[in-house]
Amino acid sequence: MKPVLRFFGLVVTLVLVSGCATSLVSDIDPQADLSALQRFYVVELPSDKRGVQNFIVDELRAMGKEAESGVEAKSPMPVDAVITYEDKWMWDITMYMLELRVGIRDPETNYKFASGHSYRTSMARKPPEEMVKEVLGEIFKNQNEGE
Repeated sequence: MKPVLRFFGLVVTLVLVSGCATSLVSDIDPQADLSALQRFYVVELPSDKRGVQNFIVDELRAMGKEAESGVEAKSPMPVDAVITYEDKWMWDITMYMLELRVGIRDPETNYKFASGHSYRTSMARKPPEEMVKEVLGEIFKNQNEGE
């Protein structure tokens, strides 16, 4: 009987721990100077009905940057960088953003020189505006540290 109870205890523990999983990471090209970037164009996903691009634009502006968004893959105006994103949503009593990936690309070559990723399960969920702030903050956190 004891092995059954241990197994049950292990399963319950794993379920509880996995319900609180979070991950926040960024990857920056060592040659990239993010502090020089001031003008951004955010490419809106056609399937985005929740306005995530607006949260990205608002956060960039709060950071003192210029930002616009649109559906075109290329910016209609001169910019320092183009931002692309992917959002994944899940249902658990209410809809919540499970995952957000943000990429910062060269407007001429489309080379992705910086990216950030946030993953939050239901028990650790945050509003989408906070996840955007979290990811952009992670990407730009070292911009003034002389990288």
